Amino acid sequence: METFLGIMIPFLGTTLGSACVFFMKKSLGVSVQRALTGFAAGVMVAASIWSLLIPAIEQSEDLGKLSFLPAFIGFWVGVLFLLLLDRLIPHLHVGSEQAEGPKSKLGRTTMMVLAVTLHNIPEGMAVGVVYAGFLAGNTQITAASALVLSLGIAIQNFPEGAIISMPLRAEGERKGRAFLGGVLSGVVEPIGAVLTILAAQLVIPALPYFLSFAAGAMLYVVVEELIPEMSQGKHTNIGTVFFAAGFSVMMTLDVALG
Repeated sequence: METFLGIMIPFLGTTLGSACVFFMKKSLGVSVQRALTGFAAGVMVAASIWSLLIPAIEQSEDLGKLSFLPAFIGFWVGVLFLLLLDRLIPHLHVGSEQAEGPKSKLGRTTMMVLAVTLHNIPEGMAVGVVYAGFLAGNTQITAASALVLSLGIAIQNFPEGAIISMPLRAEGERKGRAFLGGVLSGVVEPIGAVLTILAAQLVIPALPYFLSFAAGAMLYVVVEELIPEMSQGKHTNIGTVFFAAGFSVMMTLDVALG
């Protein structure tokens, strides 16, 4: 039950964020979108470092000076995996007029949901691999550290849910459909978490590779998509300040509670 709740917490964050469409009459302002995107990016960077890369290196200490190698390999496989998804899945980022990926006849709203879904795939994998380590009895991954990662992802999923549901509403979708679009973008997280837990349980010795894989995938999303989105136009310092806020919140949670 503890694991089930842990992998569902991030999805709850997306759902609550998506529900903002029922309480806010206007679309999100540009500055608000930058702030929320920056905050989400900061949380993801801190989570990648303290919850994923550092544990991956620590669990490879028996390799001596090569303890960095599993983290290095897993990190790059994660980056390349997201690069591949970015090329294979048609998607449209909020605020952009040009779709990415292969040419498609999908509607704008569908491709906007797919763009956020791409963000959520590595987040679900990150939660799944940490809980896999906890279930396997890994002494360096405690129930508290796994829960902290889930809470951190949920915190950054709240603004992501709003960032997708509000623009969908602005595109002309009914509130119910806009909310559903935001929720569906987050469904991939618990699914990805469960699949990762099952895969990691089969190859526990490869846990450092799984941890760093999730970190690489998350950082790809941050650098490729979130940072450019928070830096568009004038007065980009808003996104930068909230990036620092998100980073510090996640770092504090991980170090103090993990």
